[in-house]
Amino acid sequence: MGADRVALAHDYATQRGGAERVALAMVEGFPGAPMHTSLYDPEGTFPEFGAVDLRTTRLDRFGVVRRHHRLGLPFLASAVSATPPIESEVLLASSTGWAHGFRSTGRKVVYCHAPARWLYQSERYLGAAHNRRGLRRWVAARSLDALAPSLRAWDRRAALSADRYLANSSVTARSVREVYGIDAEVLPPPPALLPDGPSTPPPGVEGGFLLCVARLLPYKNVDVVLRAAQRLGARLVVVGEGPDRGRLERLAQPIHGARLLGRVSDAELRWLYGNCSALVAASFEDYGLSPLEAAAFGRPAVVLRDGGYLDTVREHVTGEFFDIPEPEPVARAVDCALRRPWSASALRDHADAFAAPRFVARLRAVVEEELCQL
Repeated sequence: MGADRVALAHDYATQRGGAERVALAMVEGFPGAPMHTSLYDPEGTFPEFGAVDLRTTRLDRFGVVRRHHRLGLPFLASAVSATPPIESEVLLASSTGWAHGFRSTGRKVVYCHAPARWLYQSERYLGAAHNRRGLRRWVAARSLDALAPSLRAWDRRAALSADRYLANSSVTARSVREVYGIDAEVLPPPPALLPDGPSTPPPGVEGGFLLCVARLLPYKNVDVVLRAAQRLGARLVVVGEGPDRGRLERLAQPIHGARLLGRVSDAELRWLYGNCSALVAASFEDYGLSPLEAAAFGRPAVVLRDGGYLDTVREHVTGEFFDIPEPEPVARAVDCALRRPWSASALRDHADAFAAPRFVARLRAVVEEELCQL
């Protein structure tokens, strides 16, 4: 399958998250294929994107938008639409709301991480109106209020321009059906960070802590995890960056043993996964990636009984559930997890069932099927 026959697309290469790791897995599956994206911030995303043939939109000329992509909400749809049709026989787009709008001269396959949260779950994405502090969040919220109707129309047209939809979880597939009326095949992505590789302890961190890995956004409920750790008197390490960091740092300041590390290297994250007592995640997720990564290191996860976690966590085998994202039930579930013996081999076997070769092989098979339609 020649690289000239396939092109890739991704929303923006400005962050270090699960969607970006999936985009890099696509690059591995189609080596040499160009990747079209709206924005590229080398300092904000994974260094592996530096070796990719990235082709950005005209919006990428504005440094402030590259560094703070939410400021680009009013302009991203027009920037993607203004890109000339991508010349390829198949375009494979990794999308959470923008990349599915790139046009193609051939067939188009969309791998959907979630229908655009800022359009269909705006309070989760930006936070409730009374919590929208800070200039960037205020600008994004006001922009959405004004542009939501036209953006929803653009989003649906973009979705219906695809020849085939894939979804990262059963939850996302259900949302795709509800929002667009499209049936999507479920193809779970692999855990991207595995134990093989360098491992380096972050300065001042000792083993035996609870770990939370999340972008610092309101719907991730990191504040709930902080308060649960406080109730337990447990040490907590939070990894992630985002617009909610200032508020969370103020909340964490009086909590003994709470550390917000911000962005860390992959080597440091390997050490953190390998030396934590458990992962804790209270967010509303369309796909539960971090519990799979924890399982690959033989560590259990304590997660919200909702969304994508239902696809990636086996109760009492790879983790514990809590039913609502509030400090008391989170603390009870964590306490239960810390008292239970866990089988590291069962945890690793579970993660292996989601391995990258299976994911890449299915992507390549789907693209080959689409090439046969030409």
